[in-house]
Amino acid sequence: MHADKVLILPGWQNSDVDHWQSRWERAQGYTRVEQHDWMRPLRGDWIARLEDVLLARDVARHGPVVLVAHSLGCVHVAAWAAHSKNTHRVKAALLVAPPDVERDDVRQLLPSWAPMPLQPLTFKSVVYASSDDPFCAPERASRFAAAWGAELIDAGPRGHLNAESGLGDWPAAHERLLQLIRDDAASAMPGSLSASSL
Repeated sequence: MHADKVLILPGWQNSDVDHWQSRWERAQGYTRVEQHDWMRPLRGDWIARLEDVLLARDVARHGPVVLVAHSLGCVHVAAWAAHSKNTHRVKAALLVAPPDVERDDVRQLLPSWAPMPLQPLTFKSVVYASSDDPFCAPERASRFAAAWGAELIDAGPRGHLNAESGLGDWPAAHERLLQLIRDDAASAMPGSLSASSL
């Protein structure tokens, strides 16, 4: 029903078969944005790829999308939004476990991704952060969410919120995604008030 409304954005090294993103893709028919190099991700290449995918969509027919990002995918969304003139093609984003790409150890792994883009997002966003994420301290995740204008949800001590976190199909987060999609549908109804109509 909502398959054409959702784009999956994995992080570094892609999301494996047991990752909640892959489970949602299989169960719901969501579309994964494929990158040509998952192991040596270049910020500019990933931004260009997302722009191409969004421009290829028929917005008049399908409407704007909801992005579902994990880890580096969150930085990917923020970096794309800071540079694109097509952010109206995105209605909302679910951003899970953003890594601190300015931290020395993470910067060495992902050298082209610092600094963290901290411009406010022009679309509704929700950040899930774990209290013991090995790639991002909770206070940093809170700072990122605040800068993006995102709602912050504390996922508890669940590591990097990936396959190793034992989330399975992660129904609570999927319900939050469906809520974002429903909010999108409600705002598109005739007679509803939107920023473009003011």
